[in-house]
Amino acid sequence: MINVGVLGSTKGTDLQAILDSIASGKLDAQISIVISNIRDSFILERADKHGVATKFIDHREKTRKEFDLLITQELKKHRVELILLIGFMRILSSEFCNVWEGKILNVHPSLLPKYAGGMDTNIHEEVLNNKDLETGCTIHLVTDKIDSGPILIQKKCLVDPTDTVRTLKSKVQNLEALALLEAITLFNGNGQKKHPKHN
Repeated sequence: MINVGVLGSTKGTDLQAILDSIASGKLDAQISIVISNIRDSFILERADKHGVATKFIDHREKTRKEFDLLITQELKKHRVELILLIGFMRILSSEFCNVWEGKILNVHPSLLPKYAGGMDTNIHEEVLNNKDLETGCTIHLVTDKIDSGPILIQKKCLVDPTDTVRTLKSKVQNLEALALLEAITLFNGNGQKKHPKHN
């Protein structure tokens, strides 16, 4: 079993699929701690409802390095071996990326390298504006260069002529949940990644 820590700033929709998969015995993992920089973010409430430890860490009036150090301390306290970024609206410091090198996964709502650096609904708007025929999500290892780490998993879906930002976001979020579950299984109990898988 691998101990997973989650960093998030929003609703944590993808977290639900992980919690459900663990509860059903399909995923051999444990969410040890969920950390947010937003006190009233629903991801904290979602985790709390499932008996998962939560922690609010305020990023205001702190340097990026100071904030990230507090996160590291909390993650180590809970013996975290793998970190998932689920709607985490912060850029991580180089120091944090170095400490946790090879152990941080980000889910990005596009087929990287397309729309690297973009966020949430802005990406889906771009996909529609550019009349892309397909879109999807990417799970990648996090480095100190935004959205540029090694890609582990990509999942694709077609863009229908009737799609809106809302429907496209829903499609991609469904893929994100599946991709995250697969990504967690790429890591063993020592936090070492196994062979990547591309879909």
